Amino acid sequence: MEKKDVIKLVKEKGVKFIQLWFADILGSLKSFTITERELEGALESGKGFDGSSITGYAEAEESDIIAMPDPSTFRILPWEGSTGRMFCDILNPDRSPYPGDPRYVLKRTLKRASELGFTFYLGPELEYFYFKNSNSPEVLDEGGYFDLTAVDLANNVRKQTVETLEAMGIPVECDHHEVAPSQHEIDLQFAEALTMADRAMTYRMVVKEIAQRSGIYATFMPKPLFGLCGSGMHTHQSLFKDGKNAFFDPKDKYHLSKIAKGFIAGQLKHAREICSILAQWVNSYKRLVPGFEAPVYISWDQRNRTALIRVPLDKPGKEEAMRAELRCPDPACNPYLAFAVMLAAGLEGIEKGYKCPDPVEPNIYKMEASEKKDIGLEALPVNLFEAISEAERSELVRRTLGDHVFTRFIYNKKNEWNEDRVQVTSHEIKRYFSIL
Repeated sequence: MEKKDVIKLVKEKGVKFIQLWFADILGSLKSFTITERELEGALESGKGFDGSSITGYAEAEESDIIAMPDPSTFRILPWEGSTGRMFCDILNPDRSPYPGDPRYVLKRTLKRASELGFTFYLGPELEYFYFKNSNSPEVLDEGGYFDLTAVDLANNVRKQTVETLEAMGIPVECDHHEVAPSQHEIDLQFAEALTMADRAMTYRMVVKEIAQRSGIYATFMPKPLFGLCGSGMHTHQSLFKDGKNAFFDPKDKYHLSKIAKGFIAGQLKHAREICSILAQWVNSYKRLVPGFEAPVYISWDQRNRTALIRVPLDKPGKEEAMRAELRCPDPACNPYLAFAVMLAAGLEGIEKGYKCPDPVEPNIYKMEASEKKDIGLEALPVNLFEAISEAERSELVRRTLGDHVFTRFIYNKKNEWNEDRVQVTSHEIKRYFSIL
């Protein structure tokens, strides 16, 4: 939609309030609300606000910034019929892009891809948990992968969530129960990267909103339950050029083009550097451990779900289905920054002609240490501190995020790590208190 379409629709549907949405550098959704009377002016000139209180945004002495609504993102919130929302680009007072805006970071990286003739498409699988309340992780069910029971509150909530997403113009491919008790997944139909980042932000909001209205709590925390699978955001990626899938080559053994192999090689080579963006919380690294279907080692294959990147074979030989599934991101990341570094690493491999290593077919978790060493298998960082250290040294990450976001992101993550490492946990009390 364009500006005039939004104004017309607001009047026709009796919308009284419009929420202006944007994200801070950690991916938390921020918003302020204007009335229908202010809409036309906001669409024309944006709305100023104080950015000094937004994580990773302006300092106090440079706090005036502008939220410029993107009319193409206007949707009416189904749970509040008189309220609509639009995502915003954040601008400086002179109307130049604000360097702390995560949406701008992604748009800048997409422009680089566009200059090479590519359009970046994504299909993320965001997993999450339902719990009885927000005070403790008490599960609603003991179900497993694809389980369906006759009477299940979570299934009904998930159905309402899908209906709400569809009502907001977000197509859903499928939904199902995941591996762990009370764990669920709703898969969004693939879309261009900026659209998908906006949809991922909306998805998280909708999942939580519908859960809350149903008297339960939804969380995207990567690892809320010890000893069970955590929640990932396996992300299916492809580049299209001139309307065709640039990853597809019918003559190749794996049906992968030179472009696809360069893209995969780029993500493998820079995996450790970009990991703190894809798995950005201390808790994220409780998920990235062997034995719980999460990737640990930097490798690729077609069938092997212990590999970092998988090339799915659900539609062998089909051009439109050729894609690379990156398995280390989790659903609590900032999708704008995550999609940006994923694309940047892939493009680096294409532009610099990185050689794609051979696929690793065996179950990596069952391989001996000597076998891993022989084939040169590297591991992802084992904790947030290691991941931050890799990112801090990375020219690719700094260039992709820009100095503003890069320095503030690293600063915030170091603070998180330092705060966490001095905590005395219940596990430590249980393990050591009575014996030391």
